[in-house]
Amino acid sequence: MSRSNLNEKQEKFLEVLFSDEAKGDPVKAKKLAGYSKNHSTQLITTALADEISDLTRKFIANSATKAVYTMYNVLDKDADMLGVKERMGAAKDLLDRAGFVKTDKVEVTAKEPLFILPSKKSGDEE
Repeated sequence: MSRSNLNEKQEKFLEVLFSDEAKGDPVKAKKLAGYSKNHSTQLITTALADEISDLTRKFIANSATKAVYTMYNVLDKDADMLGVKERMGAAKDLLDRAGFVKTDKVEVTAKEPLFILPSKKSGDEE
């Protein structure tokens, strides 16, 4: 994930931020990247805000398949498991953020249908 305008510590920070070791914790990622404990975590995250947002979107997109399988497993076999409602809610929220929202159908009915016809051209009037 080489980004030309970032230094080595910044690149390492971004690499470990989404790792199993840091799990999104910027303080842990700062330590793992080699920053001193006195270096401001807020300054690091502010400087890397665009990169963190981009990586977060990619992380959500990559996690969407796991959310789908979580929902499928609940439907298929885990329906009696504790915490199903919470797991389904978390999976739904993740899918919503990934752009996979449910579609709503709208049905329009009328007692007396209304047809809108194109206007008559001047030569059509008789």
